[in-house]
Amino acid sequence: MAKVLCVLYDDPIDGYPTTYPRSSIPHINGYPDGQTTPTPEAIDFTPGELLGSVSGELGLRRFLEERGHTLVVTSDKEGPDSVFERELPDAEVVISQPFWPAYLTRERIAKAPNLKLALTAGIGSDHVDLDAAIERGITVAEVTYCNSISVAEHVVMMILSLVRNYLPSHQWVLDGGWHIADCVQRAYDLEAMHVGTVAAGRIGTAVLRRLKPFDVTLHYTDRHRLPEDVERELGVTYHPDVASMVKACDVVTINCPLHPETEHLFDDDMLATMKPGSYLINTARGKICDRDAIVRALRSGQLAGYAGDVWFPQPAPADHPWRTMPNHGMTPHVSGTSLSAQARYAAGTREILECWFDGKPIREEYLIAEGGALAGTGAHSYSARTG
Repeated sequence: MAKVLCVLYDDPIDGYPTTYPRSSIPHINGYPDGQTTPTPEAIDFTPGELLGSVSGELGLRRFLEERGHTLVVTSDKEGPDSVFERELPDAEVVISQPFWPAYLTRERIAKAPNLKLALTAGIGSDHVDLDAAIERGITVAEVTYCNSISVAEHVVMMILSLVRNYLPSHQWVLDGGWHIADCVQRAYDLEAMHVGTVAAGRIGTAVLRRLKPFDVTLHYTDRHRLPEDVERELGVTYHPDVASMVKACDVVTINCPLHPETEHLFDDDMLATMKPGSYLINTARGKICDRDAIVRALRSGQLAGYAGDVWFPQPAPADHPWRTMPNHGMTPHVSGTSLSAQARYAAGTREILECWFDGKPIREEYLIAEGGALAGTGAHSYSARTG
């Protein structure tokens, strides 16, 4: 029997919910590319519940314990005395989230001789040292597409909130004011702006589709070019690299994975090539942007605004400069963990575990690494140094 070590974010500060604003969530069977939503044999939760926090347990406890496995759930993941470090050495499966990642470094992997499966409840496995996992033959999997639309919606929200200067305007209401000039002195229409996405995968393409009705001019760059019919449908212009695209854009949204080629992609040099007064949105990974370069660009006015849902490290320390830099719209990493998304990534996590323990193949689209190599979605999206 196996030990499953699951790292989830803390419960709400006022306790695990006993009621919810809505009694149900809409049900979907598939995603825009034809991939079906997770199909576990069963679930032990009600869709719409808070599943991503410690008490929610991703709805896994009954399923695992009835099969004789041990489930350890914690939010304590930092330092040598953390629950995660203490429980890791004999864990066969580690489940983590992008929102509250338990970083599976090379050193931690070395301390876990029994580890065979690193599973992301969500999308994005960059918190796993893929090279070390590949060398050890550890399977790495994630619930691909489970929250892509959730993130795309968040991107559109952030673009509008920056361009329309929503957050400062709302703050005047909270402060009891009616300062219209202060609200609109940095507010513009999104209409007719040039908007580009770094990567046009599931999230990036969903962003493009949602922005098209705003009558903007769309741009993208990606290592895999979109089909010609999709480019025509969206009226989107392809650029061979990031540097050539950002020069043309008023708004840039980052939707690519973090890997060696994209780490600190947006540094002082890249930001200097953008239009003065442009906006940058990052719901991908914090390390794609140079932390201090973003602060400098906002202070100088090179960027009119930066909105991000991702930080490094996560959770971000209280003194992280992105908390206090001017003209930002930062959120903690929440874009992909709406209650709707949680129902899908919890079900997908269970589907992967059912396959794992029953000796059945895991869906190709869920695989990042398997058998000592990148696999499935991982082979399409990631770069590994191991060769």
